[in-house]
Amino acid sequence: MSSRSPVPEAAPPSDRPRGLTRRRLMHHTLAAAGALAAAGPLSGCASPAAASGASDLSVWDLFQGGDGMLMDDMIEAVSAGPRGFEVKRTILDWGPSYYTKLAMSAAGGRACDVAVLHLSRLAGYAPGGLLDPFDLDLLAEFGVTEKDFAPAVWQRTLHDGVVHAIPLDVHPFIVFYDKEAADTAGLLDSSGELAPMGSPEALLDAGRALAEATGQSGILFGHVTDTAQSWRQFAALYAQTGASFTLPEGGPAQIDIDAAVRVVTFMQQLFDGRTNPNNLDYNGAMAGFIGGRGGMVMLGEWELPTLKKSGIPLGAAPFPQVFDKPAVYTDSHSFVLPRQENPDPARRREAHRYVAEIVKQSLTWASAGHIPAYQPVLARPEYAALDPQSSYARAAQVAVLDPPNWFAGAGSNFQNRMCQPLQSALLGNTTPEKAVRQMVGEADTLLRQPNPVA
Repeated sequence: MSSRSPVPEAAPPSDRPRGLTRRRLMHHTLAAAGALAAAGPLSGCASPAAASGASDLSVWDLFQGGDGMLMDDMIEAVSAGPRGFEVKRTILDWGPSYYTKLAMSAAGGRACDVAVLHLSRLAGYAPGGLLDPFDLDLLAEFGVTEKDFAPAVWQRTLHDGVVHAIPLDVHPFIVFYDKEAADTAGLLDSSGELAPMGSPEALLDAGRALAEATGQSGILFGHVTDTAQSWRQFAALYAQTGASFTLPEGGPAQIDIDAAVRVVTFMQQLFDGRTNPNNLDYNGAMAGFIGGRGGMVMLGEWELPTLKKSGIPLGAAPFPQVFDKPAVYTDSHSFVLPRQENPDPARRREAHRYVAEIVKQSLTWASAGHIPAYQPVLARPEYAALDPQSSYARAAQVAVLDPPNWFAGAGSNFQNRMCQPLQSALLGNTTPEKAVRQMVGEADTLLRQPNPVA
């Protein structure tokens, strides 16, 4: 039977793990969370004694609201029967505080049995020994192997060639569209799905056609004051050019300036303030689309439950390919094994079995819009029947995540610092060339900071 536990109170200094000095605590926290943060709930993640039973597992995640209820359902499913799990689930707030607390608990060797980590944050944890690797033979014994995952996602689970994460999902940045408006605009194929674009000009034309069909705006995109949206769009389009954006330790950032300027120039053309507004914040874009004031909106798939409630004849598709190769910006909620000082082999075996059983339950998870990372679920007829989820499932095959570096990833300062010049360019306050130069400068500044776990 599963159970939730409230967010624990911060442990007093006397309760901190032995050997975890303030200097060591800050060292690991900076690497994993990208900031020097306040103390967190170390004692709340401590594993129960092995004597309590190998199936009695402590689990941390950041799933609240609808996602939290779905995770409850999945845990209940794997907890049934004679081999069910007793799960002590701790739900923490999403954001830097979650990653700080996870880092602190692992640094002290008093971590929970299983935790959820955005795959884009792996480079801030695995190199510093904050995570223990998975035993692939054990996972295979429980029916989960590398071939069950898209290569584009699986390769990001590796550190030094060793698997440190098992993906639960792929959650991409996609497009939602009003099927009636898209049909009127001539943008659907013979099966009633969004037809391929194929060029920047085609997407510009689509925006104009959708604006005519709705009588208002074409494509909506809320980026103003948002700390990630502009980066998601840029990263998808930039990857489509075939260029790479890498952040080698010590710098400098390696980026194709010409390709980046080409992308930012196109973003300015797409959101020129006429056909497609350039001054919307995230909530404004959502409200505009739900209110019929635009024919398409660029958002994360996680907004599917809200959009489905709106009553719009809703369609969805992977982010359109307009440059040379398909690429969709994504991230992945993944399971990790936070470092424990003396892990009990029986508990670790059960942790592997738990992860294997949960990923097999990801058809439930898909109801919220997330693409199951465990591909056998995608092959099931029940998944094919999910509309519009099955329409963008192929995004997982061309997934692009943040560059792997300790300061990058979901909720990071890197995304925020990339978004600031991009927002300025979209609002017409700077040129594409200046925006790209500022992005490179911001990346180089971060790269000059010493990696605390190197």
